[in-house]
Amino acid sequence: MINSKDKKIRRERKFPVVKNCYFTETGTKPDYKEVLVLRRFINERGKILPQKYSGLTAKNQRLLAKEIKKARYMGLLPYTDRHAL
Repeated sequence: MINSKDKKIRRERKFPVVKNCYFTETGTKPDYKEVLVLRRFINERGKILPQKYSGLTAKNQRLLAKEIKKARYMGLLPYTDRHAL
């Protein structure tokens, strides 16, 4: 029989949850030309990390998504990982 303590032990987070917004702390805004900063918010398969895991504010998360899409269109970031399948 499994007690409640065992259930809590099994539930581990996959990603560390960041509490502070990166862009608010640094005093910058997301920019499509800063590829290294944008890669920080993309997982291995090329998906944009959700706000829950990135720790960004809602406003900066929306700006980040636009800038990532702009960088993809310009060819600075890949749309997907080619070897993911």
